[in-house]
Amino acid sequence: MKTVQFGEKRVAVSKVVCIGRNYVEHIEELGNEIPENMVVFNKPNSAISDTLYYFSEKCRFEGEICFLIRSGRIAGVGFGLDLTHADIQNRLKQKGLPWERAKAFDHSAVLSRFAVFGGTVESLHMKLYRNDRLVQYAGYDLMMYKPAAMLEEIQTFMTLEDNDIIMSGTPKGVATYDRGDRFVGQVFSGTKLLVEASWIVQEEGPFVASNQRSRKEERS
Repeated sequence: MKTVQFGEKRVAVSKVVCIGRNYVEHIEELGNEIPENMVVFNKPNSAISDTLYYFSEKCRFEGEICFLIRSGRIAGVGFGLDLTHADIQNRLKQKGLPWERAKAFDHSAVLSRFAVFGGTVESLHMKLYRNDRLVQYAGYDLMMYKPAAMLEEIQTFMTLEDNDIIMSGTPKGVATYDRGDRFVGQVFSGTKLLVEASWIVQEEGPFVASNQRSRKEERS
């Protein structure tokens, strides 16, 4: 089972729960509608990665503040990249089908270490740099659904096991990326840097060939 670094220990994560469309400007940049209810989807344990792979020219990065949960509460904070096959997701949405093929593939949840957190979530904000240029910036104030609302909604229908992770949604600035790109993700509490992680995009990740076949099959 895949693990993440939490404080001084490696911990196993049963699932990653993702909040979609949580920033208005991101919703607008993709031309989506503001949802009436919280959008929630899962990534399995096999999606967790500490390596950022190149998958295709249509694969998009989405930087996010992430929370590690214990006893139903936020215990840790980290940074994550939610990778998305944008072309596949668009076709699935048009057909009213689930997003797993576009969102839950192996290595699609690229995660930093998690810092033990006992502060106030209101102070949290994130930055993502791509090749030394700031491409995403946002925080608590811009979230449509705040962390307390996420926890409350998720736990109405799903058990959060200890060490499960919530990816809290992405602000505007998402884009596709290339081999060799360098990303630096940061999470702050006020002016204090809690977590920083960097990744250089590696060569083609797993299932590239099978994903290409899937695209051809969907178009036929």
